[in-house]
Amino acid sequence: MSATDTRRPRSMYGQFPTALRFGVRDQTRNRLAGLLLLLFVPAWYLLMDAMAGHTPLDFKLYATGEVLHVDGGHLTLISAGLNSVTMIAGFVVFDAVRKSLAFDRRLVFAGYRHGTLIGAKSLAIATVAAAIALYTALAVLPFWRPGPAGWLAVCAGFTVIALAYGALGLLLGVLVRHDLEGFFLIIMGGLMDTFLQNPLGNPLANKPILRWFPSFGPMQFAVGGSFARTALWDHLALGLAWAAAFGALGLVIFRIRTRNRTHTTAAAYSRRSSPPLRRE
Repeated sequence: MSATDTRRPRSMYGQFPTALRFGVRDQTRNRLAGLLLLLFVPAWYLLMDAMAGHTPLDFKLYATGEVLHVDGGHLTLISAGLNSVTMIAGFVVFDAVRKSLAFDRRLVFAGYRHGTLIGAKSLAIATVAAAIALYTALAVLPFWRPGPAGWLAVCAGFTVIALAYGALGLLLGVLVRHDLEGFFLIIMGGLMDTFLQNPLGNPLANKPILRWFPSFGPMQFAVGGSFARTALWDHLALGLAWAAAFGALGLVIFRIRTRNRTHTTAAAYSRRSSPPLRRE
């Protein structure tokens, strides 16, 4: 990056578009994630649809207490989509945030406000996560047509879980030191989280303990909207709460790790080297 890229813009209105452009660029330049999105998602749907069959399953909606008798193959497509979104969104954000930390420090040193960087990074994560969720929801249509309202419910559930795991990727990106550790936590966490919600692979899927998992709310909302035509907004809000918690913690650590230590050190040195005030 040239020196002109990190020069301080004339105002905060010039800082935000530049920081947003950097954030979106860092997250969309990951070619492996792009290949996973384009090739892995349809292949994963195809595999899950072939393996699950159409065995009827019981799925409990906790908001109403109703037990739905649903097509196991269609339910598995929802959990497969959630799983795809968790891995790809988490991977994209983690990789981008971890690699851009040094650059973000340079922006702070050049005069960019922390609030501007945090706002731009949050908007970039939300934009990329929503795009990943939209593609994943569109990719399910060749295998299952839940109807317009049902598809919108699935899309909303995918978007919220993408935001949650995008925020988790942010947290791990500023917290974890090595790529392998972050990738392992995202992949295994997302796999276990979404797998446990499906009664086809987990006989205990309708137990209350699953309420404490990030994918619980999005899964309930997607299933309720696509099979029961019920909008469980409070459960969708549970997923947003996970996203807010992960994001807030990650942004606090991001602020700490990108603070301008040069100015802090200079101020401390100035205080130590200045002569003490004397009374006349």
